[in-house]
Amino acid sequence: MDEPVRLIQTNLRETDAGLEAKRLAEQVAEFPANTLLFGMGGIVAYYPTQVEFHYPSPHLPPGRDLFGEMLKEAHARGLRVIGRFDLSKTQKPVFDARPEWFFKRVNGQPAIYNGLYSTCINGGYYRSHAPKILAEALERYDVDALFFNMFGNPSSDYSGNPMGPCQCDACQARFQARYHRPLPATTDAEYGEFLALSAQEVAAQLAELIHRKRPRAAFLTYIQQHTDGIMSESNTAVGRALPLWPYSASDNVNRARNSEPAKMAFNLCMSFVDFPWRFVTVPQPEIQLRLYQAMAHGGPPALNMHGTMDQEDRSALIAARPVFQWHAAHAGLYVGQASAARVLLLRGNANSYRGFFRLLSEQHIPFAVSDNLKWLDDPARAYDLVIAPDGAPAELERYVRAGGRLLVAGTTPPKFEFARIIGRQPQTRGYWRIHDHALLPSLKNTRLLLLDGEFLELKPLAKPLLTLIPPAMFGPPEKVWTDKVETDKPGLLLAEHGQGKMAFVPWDVGGLYYRHSSQGHGGLMADLIDHLLPQGRQLKTSAHPLVEISVMKQPQRGRILVHLVNLSGHSDTAYFAPVEMRDIQVELAESFQKARSVRLDHGLPVTREGRYGRFSLPKLEAYDAVILE
Repeated sequence: MDEPVRLIQTNLRETDAGLEAKRLAEQVAEFPANTLLFGMGGIVAYYPTQVEFHYPSPHLPPGRDLFGEMLKEAHARGLRVIGRFDLSKTQKPVFDARPEWFFKRVNGQPAIYNGLYSTCINGGYYRSHAPKILAEALERYDVDALFFNMFGNPSSDYSGNPMGPCQCDACQARFQARYHRPLPATTDAEYGEFLALSAQEVAAQLAELIHRKRPRAAFLTYIQQHTDGIMSESNTAVGRALPLWPYSASDNVNRARNSEPAKMAFNLCMSFVDFPWRFVTVPQPEIQLRLYQAMAHGGPPALNMHGTMDQEDRSALIAARPVFQWHAAHAGLYVGQASAARVLLLRGNANSYRGFFRLLSEQHIPFAVSDNLKWLDDPARAYDLVIAPDGAPAELERYVRAGGRLLVAGTTPPKFEFARIIGRQPQTRGYWRIHDHALLPSLKNTRLLLLDGEFLELKPLAKPLLTLIPPAMFGPPEKVWTDKVETDKPGLLLAEHGQGKMAFVPWDVGGLYYRHSSQGHGGLMADLIDHLLPQGRQLKTSAHPLVEISVMKQPQRGRILVHLVNLSGHSDTAYFAPVEMRDIQVELAESFQKARSVRLDHGLPVTREGRYGRFSLPKLEAYDAVILE
């Protein structure tokens, strides 16, 4: 986190064991990247391992140490090397010798994929044998970090077939001891928790070993606990449900950096379309968008490809290289960044969370994301407003009572006494009647909001802002609404709580906005946010909603960075070059006297009005950063 990072991952096949290390190191350095994520061991070792049940690539020439060569060539060019391990699978002779180490399906059979047998996170391979493999590697190589792929028991195999709960003896014993019941035959909430806890136990063991053997080496994988950095991926899959999520990299990096601010976030831009087509890349503007988003939220550019850098489809490399060159030329921008946002979005139900994520981005309200509540006890992380799109944990009550502002939405009631809930009503296709346009000015042109889903019925209010219109006839046209009735069932509650204020929307407004993009739902959320913000918005702008703006601080440099990422090239399932934007006006409630566009390489006039400083960006193509001092 003290040095700029530009990461290339070459996901090696066993047939790549004959590659020329010097050539790859030169390609990485010239890209220019300064960090290489490179195959080390696990399913296939790229060095002459001596540990039992650990197998070098059959294509590794006798006596050759590819990883050692790669480490030497990389370090000679100032490149850091992250060794990649995958402990999730191994070969049949290991299963034949120690079947108790392996994943057991509900039908009692092992999980086999392309001749490899899946290990179990609770079995002896992970718990006792993997540390032997890792110790050999750590004692032999001065590696800069270690990354573990497929860490734990996956829910499905590479073809998307569900694995189901593991039924091995170790899992049965551990699950019974923790939950006092047998392992389920299908995955449920307790089994999901069980797997997460199991992965954390093994992560703690491996972290201790890595830090003892190589104190300067980082431990990286896809979980937050016990790691030194948090890995994530922006990827695609041809069968993935639409709509696409164009904020993938922003989501991953924002959430990781603000859930664990002391840890770096590495979001791998997966260049390929899907597992069966690992050598055909996604659109070039999508590659660039992901990289710029990661940089804008405090992460490094990180590009993944399969095999080596001698790709048959060079589209991803061609797209990513200008971004890496930009990052190298302006490396000082990307060290020590931290979010300066005054709004916090809590992670919740995927659709509800994404609805609020999109709305905040489109409204240009800078926000941080967290999936934990550690910030509550950190005086350096104060927020004007917290948004909980899927219920409010009990711990949030003290934040509100102390003067905080909280917006809660969805059909999960707050875990503290706030609203009197009469009951949960089932799937309802009706409307909400709007009663107060003064409080909800964005809804001035409508008196109705769409309701499609469950809602929590609240005690009637003296002056309701929204009330339910239950389902009525909708066809044929002659019968529409001829039986319509109005009720006093509230769809919104505003109230003071201690010294703070709360808004509670007892239905899934975030999920509905994500699915339908209704201007009514978006207007309701925006108006509630404006109502709750104690001093108004942190940022005001004329930018198009598809210009994503993040506000980051660099305390060591005493400056603010405003990143602008242009998403206008995204349309349905396609990514095109973004439309150039002109004359973007920005007002920011921060103290600064100078503004400079890095992309345009010149200063921008600054004016002030009250607590806001103003500047205008004449032109925005794909990305720019404005330095405020």
